[in-house]
Amino acid sequence: MSCGTDPNHAAGMAPDSDPGRAAVALAYQGFEPRAYLRNNYAPPRGDLSSPDGVGPWKLRCMAQTFATGEVSGQVLIDIGSGPTIYQLLSACAYFEDITMTDFLEVNRQELGLWLREEPGAFDWSVYSQHACLIEGKGESWQEKERQLRARVKRVLPIDVHQAQPLGTSSLAPLPADALVSAFCLEAVSPDLASFQRALHHVTTLLRPGGHLLLIGALEESWYLAGEARLSVVPVSEEEVREALVLGGYEVRDFRTYVMPAHLRTGVDDVKGVFFAWAQKMGVQV
Repeated sequence: MSCGTDPNHAAGMAPDSDPGRAAVALAYQGFEPRAYLRNNYAPPRGDLSSPDGVGPWKLRCMAQTFATGEVSGQVLIDIGSGPTIYQLLSACAYFEDITMTDFLEVNRQELGLWLREEPGAFDWSVYSQHACLIEGKGESWQEKERQLRARVKRVLPIDVHQAQPLGTSSLAPLPADALVSAFCLEAVSPDLASFQRALHHVTTLLRPGGHLLLIGALEESWYLAGEARLSVVPVSEEEVREALVLGGYEVRDFRTYVMPAHLRTGVDDVKGVFFAWAQKMGVQV
């Protein structure tokens, strides 16, 4: 995933003087979306036939949370989408206006291929089928994908290390009713303090009382995306919970998944995955 810092200082953005973040940004210039997708969303990790796999676990976390009916509204923003869409398969039934975001143009291009149903787009149908199976509404995977494509209104650049992550003249309606973010903040932060600041920055996009659904890596220090070997800040469950509380959230649900041996494929050193459902404190005026 990528939602980091621009080494070229995008127009209107302040120059980034933090050497740690600059190094992260430089490393991401070698990020290869297709290699990342192969490593994480094709078999064995992309094999959804076993209910104990990481893919079904992530889809269940999302589907069960949205099934509560509490996380809904008009506007949803996906923070650091990377080249993936699975994180929105359950969300799209509950929000009319979805914004996808990523720091890297190559990831935004990859998303565009799928959204426009262009030849060569990554095939997410196995994930869409599984999401429909979990939700149990009798919806076909084709209907699911049609709805998601219809509700994603824009794909925008983002830099979570800026106080205004979407820039000063955001094309997304703000504030959002909910945020989704998967494998972004820890993957673009050189240290824990940077992770906490990035969370604070994206929280400014969310209305008081709004919801954040966060998926991330536990105790991971690196991962591969083609030629790129990318550093990750290793976070524990306790550190993520603390960051959420410090960020002004009430943690509604927190789940962890231990990566089994057969899914430790040498493309990263991830120990597990976390899912957090958190609600921003305060009352909307």
